[in-house]
Amino acid sequence: MKFVRFLMKNAALANAPKHIDHFSKFSPSPLSMKQFLDFGSTNACEKTSYVFLRQELPVRLSNILKEINLLPDRLICTPSVQMLQSWYIQSLLDILNFLDKSPDDHSALRDFTEALVKIRDRHNDVVPTMAQGVLEYKESFGQDHISNQNVQYFLDRFYMSRISIRMLINQHTLIFDGTTNPAHPKTIGSIDPSCKVAEVVRDAYESAKFLCDQYYLGSPELEIEEINSKCQKEPISIVYVPSHLYHMLFELFKNAMRATVETHESSPSLPPIKVMLALGDEDLSLKMSDRGGGVPLRKIEKLFSYMYSTAPTPQVDHSERAPLAGFGYGLPISRLYAQYFQGDLQLYSMEGYGTDAVIYLKALSTDSIEKLPVYNKSAWRHYKVSQEADDWCVPSKEPLNLSVHRDSK
Repeated sequence: MKFVRFLMKNAALANAPKHIDHFSKFSPSPLSMKQFLDFGSTNACEKTSYVFLRQELPVRLSNILKEINLLPDRLICTPSVQMLQSWYIQSLLDILNFLDKSPDDHSALRDFTEALVKIRDRHNDVVPTMAQGVLEYKESFGQDHISNQNVQYFLDRFYMSRISIRMLINQHTLIFDGTTNPAHPKTIGSIDPSCKVAEVVRDAYESAKFLCDQYYLGSPELEIEEINSKCQKEPISIVYVPSHLYHMLFELFKNAMRATVETHESSPSLPPIKVMLALGDEDLSLKMSDRGGGVPLRKIEKLFSYMYSTAPTPQVDHSERAPLAGFGYGLPISRLYAQYFQGDLQLYSMEGYGTDAVIYLKALSTDSIEKLPVYNKSAWRHYKVSQEADDWCVPSKEPLNLSVHRDSK
């Protein structure tokens, strides 16, 4: 029996490229926050979700698998990326097992939910595993501008795809597992229809403060101001995924606290971190301001680069959950969480003073639509860019020595 299963598994793996080619021809179908919400609250039908996901998940997995194959060969061949590819292919095959199973079969619905949980657990370490692969590549082969550009472009799309796949899986498993979360009884899957933004801000602050107090034996205070143009006396709330917002805020608070404490280590007191929330007709804007000394303008974009990190290189141990600390992925992935539902995260810094980090989110659930990568000719061309001369003058890193020119005359 084991031998038969072995043969069947190998036959399935042999057919994987054919399945990837087939499903990558389809574009993913982005959903709005309102669609997620309406489906979970009023039209929750496990059969409908099952039929949609068994088609949509293979499309999203196959689209990003095609892009993995466009990476530099030396990066694809690293042990970490090879392992990651095997996870994605196995997850694709797991879902394809349900293509010919009827939604009226209750055992198929149950098995599908269990398969989704297994896939979610299998992909828990995707972020640090890919990060480890990039490190292996950098250490073995160095860096160049074109490769860095391609890896940056790919990782933004790869991690955005991962966020979207986990969102679909979480919505299905949380809604149809037959239980409710006692801590958040009103949530629809992972979405809170009335997410009180200031409460998430305080939760993220307290978590970051706990770490800061442990490491530095002190932390800056928090000041929050809310401006609700829709209803001035009401706290600001929107339809959102609290865990996504928490992830962004926790990362920003960690950075702000570290910068503030280290900049003012000889001062008797620490300046507070100020958070302003503003809700308008289209946007919810969240500004976090610190007095942490700021960052030079030339370094701002590097803070969002996966290929740039000043932290010591960590090692991934697959027997344990690996932390992101040290990979330098906190800010770029936080920006992806903001962009996932058509928002953004931007940094505005004044070197010598401090930094403002601004998160933009859509105020309306109808405008909060998934931002999804699509594998097509436009994407393919991004990986085939060749090195060209810059069409702007590139300033020298060293000042021009004018005395040399005078002496030559």
